[in-house]
Amino acid sequence: MKKKTMGAKPFLLPMTTVLAGASREGKANYMPVSFCGIIQQSPALIVISVGPTHYTNKAIKDSQGFSVNIPSADMVEITDYCGLISGVNNDKSVLFDNFYGKLENIPMIKECHLNLECKLVNSIDLGGTHELFIGEILESYIDEDCITNNLPDIKKIDPITYSVGSNEYWRVGEYIGKAWGVGKNYESIKK
Repeated sequence: MKKKTMGAKPFLLPMTTVLAGASREGKANYMPVSFCGIIQQSPALIVISVGPTHYTNKAIKDSQGFSVNIPSADMVEITDYCGLISGVNNDKSVLFDNFYGKLENIPMIKECHLNLECKLVNSIDLGGTHELFIGEILESYIDEDCITNNLPDIKKIDPITYSVGSNEYWRVGEYIGKAWGVGKNYESIKK
């Protein structure tokens, strides 16, 4: 099949949509972020990339930390709503049942099945377009009914995924194989 060039676009599909949380002036604030990813396992580091003008940026810097809350697909409307309004003029702390963990000033969302509590390690200005926030995950919290074999169950968590470019939200699809295992079948196919 012939390939078509599309330019230098960030087409990493899908991207998990999270609600990044931080406190500002004693109030919890949340914003949806899809530019988010794990960058290291030990210590566990995560990065979020946010436009520099967002209210949340100052909150992350002030509180020296942030949370990454994984909303389920049934939370798509309220998640998107958090991106339509600014914390400058709106109190987003009233939208959710907030809780706090080891870092007593970093808010997390009880309605989200999975929450990561992060201490700010570094922030990097990407020349005015985005700001990277690197956080060390100090603790993870999960609803007990979203655990299978002592691990988070992606189907039960039902995260929102985002398709960059088309600006669409999607659900996770079907199971297709075990990582570091399904590829072993290729050896027999190749021969």
